Parts: sequence; structure tokens; C-alpha cells
Amino acid sequence: MLPRMKRRTLHRAVFSAAAGYNVLWGLYAAADPQWLFRFARMPPLNHAPIFACLGMVVGVYGLCYAEVARRPEHGFVLAAVGLLGKVLGPVGLGVLILQGEWPPATLVLCLTNDFIWWVPFSLYLYDAWPYYRRTFAPAPPGGEPWAGPPPPGGG
Repeated sequence: MLPRMKRRTLHRAVFSAAAGYNVLWGLYAAADPQWLFRFARMPPLNHAPIFACLGMVVGVYGLCYAEVARRPEHGFVLAAVGLLGKVLGPVGLGVLILQGEWPPATLVLCLTNDFIWWVPFSLYLYDAWPYYRRTFAPAPPGGEPWAGPPPPGGG
């Protein structure tokens, strides 16, 4: 049996909140795919279903975050992929803004979708690393490779 993860309650709360937020944001983006363009005073999107599809992808991330909240000791990869998206999304938006294709007002998209999650997701990955790392260790006879406490020093 796995030992209790450090800050487990905090991580479960963070990923539960992220799951709820992503599902709601995804539903709203699918229902009103022009909201960002109205907010940023941009011309309406010619192909609104593309933004609605982005909403569906964000909503699916919510399902992944719900799984991390349910089993935090086993969510390293899902959370790492989520954090990667939360870093690469703003990079892509930054390029659009620097090229003058999108106005700075569109940064609102990154405030709640990305930036606020960087620290809690990173903290989770730090705490979850020993559990994930142990899955690569050879299994002892009759046991699971990650059974037992994490190594001293967390790594």
C-alpha cells in the first residue's frame, strides 16, 4: 500500500477545482464561442466551431484533472500534460500578441486558464514525482515496484 502523499488534501482540492473550472469553461466556450472576440473587441471569428472545439478540449482536460483529484498518487503524467498545455498556450498567445495578430486584451484567456495553475500544478508534480518514479523500478518478488514509502529526500 502506498503511503499518504505530502499535501494530498491540498492537491485533491486543487485538482477538483481545476476539473470543475475546465468543464464549466469548456461548456461555456462551446455554447458561446464568440465571447473572447467580443471581450477583446476583435472581429467575430469566421469559424466559431473551432473555438467551440477548443472548449471541448479544455473540458476533456477537466476529466483528467478529476482523475488526478481522485487518485493523486497516480496522476503525475496527466498533471504534467496539463501543465505543459498551461505553459505552451500562453507562449502561443504571446506570439500572436507580439506579431500584432491578437490584442493584449486576449491575455484574459491565460489568467484563469493557465497562470493561476502554474504554482499548484508544479507543487503537485514535485510531490508526485517519487510515486511516479517508483513505477520504473523493478518489482520485488511478489510486490509492486512502488509499494512502500518514497525514498528519503523525496527522490
